[in-house]
Amino acid sequence: MPARLISPLWNSLALERGGAASLQDQIVGYFRDAVLRGRLKAGARVPSSRALAAEHEVSRITAVQAYDRLVAEGYLVARPGAGLFVADSVPDHHLLPDPAPARPSRPRPAAAGRPRAALPPLPAIPPRPSEVLPLSVGIPALEQFPWADWGRLSARLHRARAPELLGYGDARGEPALRRAIADYLGPARGIACSADQILVVAGAQQGIELIARALTRPGDTAWIEEPGYPLGRVALSATGLALAPVPVDAEGLDVAAGRRVAPGARLALVTPSHQYPLGALMSLRRRLALLEWADAADGWIIEDDYDGEYRYAGRPLAPLYTLDRADRVLYLGTFSKVLAPGLRLGYLVAPRDLVERLSALKTAADRHAPRLPQAVLARFIAEGRLAAHLRRTRTLYARRRLALLDALGRAAALVARESPPAGLHLVALLAGTGDDDAISRRALADRVHAAPLSRFYAGAPQARGFVLGFAGTPETEMAPAVRRLADAIAAVGAPRRARAQRASSAR
Repeated sequence: MPARLISPLWNSLALERGGAASLQDQIVGYFRDAVLRGRLKAGARVPSSRALAAEHEVSRITAVQAYDRLVAEGYLVARPGAGLFVADSVPDHHLLPDPAPARPSRPRPAAAGRPRAALPPLPAIPPRPSEVLPLSVGIPALEQFPWADWGRLSARLHRARAPELLGYGDARGEPALRRAIADYLGPARGIACSADQILVVAGAQQGIELIARALTRPGDTAWIEEPGYPLGRVALSATGLALAPVPVDAEGLDVAAGRRVAPGARLALVTPSHQYPLGALMSLRRRLALLEWADAADGWIIEDDYDGEYRYAGRPLAPLYTLDRADRVLYLGTFSKVLAPGLRLGYLVAPRDLVERLSALKTAADRHAPRLPQAVLARFIAEGRLAAHLRRTRTLYARRRLALLDALGRAAALVARESPPAGLHLVALLAGTGDDDAISRRALADRVHAAPLSRFYAGAPQARGFVLGFAGTPETEMAPAVRRLADAIAAVGAPRRARAQRASSAR
């Protein structure tokens, strides 16, 4: 991989000759500040000492000695034969903010016309690293992506050069893909539906937002699981809905509690086959109660079956959709967990009388999903390759799940929360007290992504711990990742214990 060159930022180095600080100190201070404030990114190459000396008219020895100090202090690292680079030793959460820009000497002229009205607050989007790290939740085994099959199908499609795939398409999705999904859902999930009930969407979040816009008005109330899917909350709140967190227990969403908390709700977002994040399977009693509520309240249910295909003992459970007799459930599936999130392809199964309304809103949102990937995926499913991929990954993920459970069993600071053998993640609770958010940030600096459980609560967190994905982490990396998480727990807890001891001594 070619080295990343820095921008001409280093040319902004302005040396003050004859000032209080030596030229060497000024050079060191400039680079140190640029690294700490994130203006020079980890891995960026810096100019050679010869180039720096020539550009800023200083002696070569001054430039060499300044760089030697920066290397000794850990800001730069030398790579033989390649040059000097910004070191990886400063985690993002230690970066300093840039100083506030100086105010202009002259006041800005007042804008013409009426003052701009205050905009509504943006929904809080949970942060996540852009790269795939050990224990990342929501990431399948990307190294197992069926590149060979996908490549052959893509090549066959491209050789055919079908011009219609380059034009505008049906907002509902490619007919071949909708037929393939309908044929797949019957044997795989027990869902009897036709292609004209299916809409292809850009992932689960777009499906949630489309349903909310189609079936509710701003100001209506939606039940959400507590704890629950953070980005599902974002999608619903973006449509102007008021959110009513409803507690989850071992049987899933507590419908009776929902009736008490928000009796006038019009929508419920649930994950009945494998509750996200706690992993509960919604009991039949609760499923029937939820369907009864929707029918009586003229409400709607979004069933997010994000990883329902993955169950490691017995057959996958039948979706809530299969019990619906009043057309109140809209079933949402995604290929992000089965294949790859980068595909941005999902689907929803809707009652026939709602398809036209949903299709119109889909057209308004983005017209339709990209056609070429849809055509490849249609062939991938129709030829049985998706079913084969699911069989392979189900075996792999069962091993990875056991590896994570084994690693957690040897970590005294963590307790694996009991859950059915299903899904792509586990919840590990803190054995004692602690700030899971602070621990998560510390672990992230050590290249482990342990999503804090507290962020999954819309209200006050009722438990502290971590939501840990195992699908995208090889078995050999599981134990080291859990050890680094345990180290982060110890590192964050040590200062807290020291402060408590000092306070106790003072009393």
